[in-house]
Amino acid sequence: MDLGEIIAERRIEGVAPDGSHFEVVIRFGAPRPDPLSHNGDWECPHQIDGLGDGAVGAAYGVDSLQALLLSVHAVRIKLAESGSTLDWLGMPELGLTVAPVLS
Repeated sequence: MDLGEIIAERRIEGVAPDGSHFEVVIRFGAPRPDPLSHNGDWECPHQIDGLGDGAVGAAYGVDSLQALLLSVHAVRIKLAESGSTLDWLGMPELGLTVAPVLS
């Protein structure tokens, strides 16, 4: 799968068991119509570079926003399952979740 136009990128610091530091880069491609869907569904590609093979994956939704949100969620799960020590500005869940206070 092709990442296509990159619409967002985040650089995350990783710490290896020996204490050395490495960089992990996550990228999100622009949501696009899913070419295999007969119902007008969408896909949103994503990539994690610096952990594993850097293959491009995707998440799917009924519209572009759902595909994008599910892609961010999928990346968050993959990073958590990596077992690596990762940090982005000391933020829980690497700043990949948002829970704003609405008033």
